[in-house]
Amino acid sequence: MILSDNMRGAVLMNIAMLAFTLNDTAMKAVSSTMPLFQAITLRGLVTTAALLAIAAASGPLRLWPTGRDGRMNALRTLAEVLATLTFLVALTQMPLANLSAIMQSLPLAVTLAAALVFRDQIGWRRLLAIAVGFCGVLLIIKPGTDGFDRWSMLGLASVACVVVRDLATREVSRNTASATVAVWASLAVTLMGAVGMIFTGWAPVSLREALLILAASANLIVGYMSVVMVMRVGDIGFVAPFRYMALFWAILMGFLIFGSLPDGWTVIGAAIVVATGIFTLWRERHRRGAAPLASALSDPKFSQGR
Repeated sequence: MILSDNMRGAVLMNIAMLAFTLNDTAMKAVSSTMPLFQAITLRGLVTTAALLAIAAASGPLRLWPTGRDGRMNALRTLAEVLATLTFLVALTQMPLANLSAIMQSLPLAVTLAAALVFRDQIGWRRLLAIAVGFCGVLLIIKPGTDGFDRWSMLGLASVACVVVRDLATREVSRNTASATVAVWASLAVTLMGAVGMIFTGWAPVSLREALLILAASANLIVGYMSVVMVMRVGDIGFVAPFRYMALFWAILMGFLIFGSLPDGWTVIGAAIVVATGIFTLWRERHRRGAAPLASALSDPKFSQGR
């Protein structure tokens, strides 16, 4: 059976979201028996080596961006480190599906931040959608109830860091290759893990843990590559909403691997966030056309902090 371009794009997007979720699942599983910073370091070593090999195979790589690109890449890299740290610490302490639901607010947060920082035009429809979406986030984190804790706030902190990362990425010119940005981000996260190990120590690595680290690294790379490939086929308006399949995969993995399911309020909140996020994507496409949005979403620099 020959798939249409739209269907191939949808399949690739699902592969990307599944790969990112499997990476999160492996990291959550391995951190239950291995110090978190050790897991971050080991995953980073494998991922950085693979990214360097991929970059070298695709052509000359300029690793030292200069001028404004260098400054913006430094800010982006710092935000990437903080986003990864807050995300993974939260991941070790809260259900995978709940954290994934919070992270689905990223398109809303980035849209609002771009309007505030870059004066991007944002109509009342998208502004209302963003407000409704953040109400959905409140249903997920449940402030003022027993279900609210500091780990939910850490998840929100990760969202904020990713927003800073994405805004800084926007200021990096096309003269700096995506591979350069990705390599620096991966290297910085690896170094952060190594520094953290000074305080948490090193534990012997079992075969199970080694396999989980390799699985996390492989899925992270597959996720990055699939996100790039997905935007080369199909219509962005058809393909982009499949990003929210990450929440489905997170719920499924959370149930199959960790035996946890989100409660009713989390499901309702997540549905609101997803619906408003899809609406903002549609309005963005309607306002600017498919090409600019496709360019942004196809870049692995815009993936979630992991």
